[in-house]
Amino acid sequence: MNLISIFLSAMLIDNIVLMRFLALCPFIGMSVDPGKSIGMGLAVTFVTVMATVVTYPLYIFVLQPLNLTFLQILVFILVIASLVQLVEFYLKKKVPSLYASMGIFLPLITTNCAILAVTFDNISKGFNLIEAVVYALGVAMGLLVSLLLLAGIRARIKAAPLPKFMQGTPILFVATSLLAVAFMGFSGLIK
Repeated sequence: MNLISIFLSAMLIDNIVLMRFLALCPFIGMSVDPGKSIGMGLAVTFVTVMATVVTYPLYIFVLQPLNLTFLQILVFILVIASLVQLVEFYLKKKVPSLYASMGIFLPLITTNCAILAVTFDNISKGFNLIEAVVYALGVAMGLLVSLLLLAGIRARIKAAPLPKFMQGTPILFVATSLLAVAFMGFSGLIK
């Protein structure tokens, strides 16, 4: 599998949010406006790629040779939590407005199941380090695209006359399901 097909497959065909239903909490919570969506998407991108760069060699060169693969979940979660702390520290110092707008969703990146899933996928799919990083970048870009699409849809929903029972979360789930159906159209893109 070449790098372009790995990237496109991770971003569009196997979209982590719309096809695998992971990372729904930041997807719904941070898609209020495009600025927040971009901030969350970039933070998740950084953590996902860095988690891959750190966990892959840890697994291949430490856990596997020492027959400690049963510690994979614990080690990977600790790495992800450490990286999120670095992102949080950076945003607090350099971009306090984004840090404040992210609120509780920034520490929740630590428990973002999409990031942990990417680190597991890299091992289970048998990727080398370059392929693993490209896959992680594709997954993160897929999340960013999904966030931006839902942010645009939410802006349109605000102006739409909706029945009372569809306002709020119900219409978001309908919009998300329609996005998922649209993304299913990418399945024939790569063979």
